[in-house]
Amino acid sequence: MARWTTFEEFLAEARSVDNDRERQDLVVELLRDRTEWPWITGNRATFVYSRMGTKSAAVNLDTIERDPPFEPMTNLPGTSLWYVTLKFAPDDLLDYLLAINDPMTPLAQEKDIRSRLEHWHPDQRNPLRMRTPEMDVSVLRMPYARPFPDWSAMAMQNVPRGNVVTHTIDSVNLNMQGRKVWVYAPYGYAVTDMAYPLLIMQDGQWNAGPLQVASIVDVLAKHQHVQPMVVAMVQSAGPRDRENEYIDNDNYSAFVINELLPFLTNTYRIRETDFGIGGVAAGAVAAAHVALAHADVFTRLIMISPPLGRGRYEEQLRQYNERFAQAMQLPKRIFQSVGRYEMGSRFYEPAQRLKTILEQRDDVAYKYVEIGSGHGLVNFRAVMPEALSWAFPGVAAKV
Repeated sequence: MARWTTFEEFLAEARSVDNDRERQDLVVELLRDRTEWPWITGNRATFVYSRMGTKSAAVNLDTIERDPPFEPMTNLPGTSLWYVTLKFAPDDLLDYLLAINDPMTPLAQEKDIRSRLEHWHPDQRNPLRMRTPEMDVSVLRMPYARPFPDWSAMAMQNVPRGNVVTHTIDSVNLNMQGRKVWVYAPYGYAVTDMAYPLLIMQDGQWNAGPLQVASIVDVLAKHQHVQPMVVAMVQSAGPRDRENEYIDNDNYSAFVINELLPFLTNTYRIRETDFGIGGVAAGAVAAAHVALAHADVFTRLIMISPPLGRGRYEEQLRQYNERFAQAMQLPKRIFQSVGRYEMGSRFYEPAQRLKTILEQRDDVAYKYVEIGSGHGLVNFRAVMPEALSWAFPGVAAKV
């Protein structure tokens, strides 16, 4: 049985000890008895780091509104332990890193950001992570937050699994060649002659990778929360060109309608009256742009954290809410979400305005979700199951 029921109890005992060696023994006992961190009690979470010789430690959280977005940790005198206790909303789901021996200078003035990244590490005492090829981050999940499972691991456990094939496509409209398209076909596709609904997702490298869309569909389809469907996950342009390609770009719409859709319908058995399109961040704007221009083609739309306000491409982004308000026809089912801690003027506030517009439409089955997260892959993956089950509801999810 654990010796301490709260971190405060441990701290009080450790502070009462005069001998550094005895205090360090208590630290060793604490970390041996409690193997998973942060320690969450009510609306408070305690983060720790333990290594002799550490000069400074901090929690790196995007929800901290200062530069750098770090909350410094305190060293327990004479020990290896660094700690900080912070308050959170009960449904918060946040990614974070530990900044170890970071200079703590403003990032806005940093000339060598790569050298700073060397100080930032996932929390080795927290098994919950978002893993990407670029960097792993730790995930804080408060008691009432959305689940954040490893869907790929779940899909390995008695779940009938579909198959993902990697294709490449060229585009005259986008003047590009060899763009990857990962296409998921559901379990049973190869042994039936059925036609399936189609969902096109932008940023395919994320959807086929850390967002685990194929595995999410596998698990949800098993429990009839989504329809079996074909999902085409289209690779985006590189970081420098991604927003330019996705935002207010009629050439991208032409690529989807005149090049991508014919390729998919000629290659896969697709129910041509049941198309959906979606995306995250700027990819959600691209999806909206295509759907607004071709609501007769796309009957379902997924928009996860689209930027619709101030910042880069502001003039083009601000038009979308009005386009939704004035549209004669919209997709029949629309899902929209935003993170509570996303930048207010760029994400959260325009999302509220779009919510008001779409709630007033009587020709749309509309769902809006606000998640206790910032702007990032943790947010996107956590809300993806709701987005998919709303856009393509299975028997168990239909309303």
